[in-house]
Amino acid sequence: MSVLGGGCQGNAIGLTAQVLAWALALHLTLGTLLAWLLARRPFAGRALLDALVTLPLVFPPIVLGYGLLLALGREGWLTAWLPAALQPQIVFSQTGLVVAAFVAGLPLMVKPAQAAFAGIAPRLREAAALLGHRPWAVFWRIDVPLARRGVAAGLVLALGRGLGEVGLSLMLGGNIAGRTETLSLAIYNHVLDGNLACANALSLLLGAVALAAFFILRRWGAL
Repeated sequence: MSVLGGGCQGNAIGLTAQVLAWALALHLTLGTLLAWLLARRPFAGRALLDALVTLPLVFPPIVLGYGLLLALGREGWLTAWLPAALQPQIVFSQTGLVVAAFVAGLPLMVKPAQAAFAGIAPRLREAAALLGHRPWAVFWRIDVPLARRGVAAGLVLALGRGLGEVGLSLMLGGNIAGRTETLSLAIYNHVLDGNLACANALSLLLGAVALAAFFILRRWGAL
């Protein structure tokens, strides 16, 4: 703790906590909705959506980050059509770090939750529908409670993935000291600078968080 208190982390711990909080909020809402859609609703383009969600698991992070940079930058594919006053500042900002953590952890959030939703017996939803419950009521009263372990496991896995993200964060956040330097990037920078004491201390901190996540998953029976 003395090493960490000596300025090794700068504001990296606070920044990382903020980024992960926003990313987990997105995983809990959008990730859970995607998992439910993929598990419960057949629709056109379902296979394509499933492939896109799974892509960060197999695609090189630096290449994926470059693609997002081309899509979300000032002249990006998804932002260039907006008026200049309405173009979001995503690249080289904390928002970019949130996008990086969200994208990196999305498949790890969606897949366990998707499996949990798919494992719910259809007769339970059918019985709820016969009792007059609307689809959203069935979702909240049947699907979510029964799939909560899968959703929780996905959140923990996404947290661990976002915590260790480097490639996407380098591309979208820019690794700007004091502004977009997360804990993982701080370790990377300290190694480059030859400051192994700080790199070791921060690595132990991240390792402790990862171990805590592992034991939580074991306790829930997700591993």
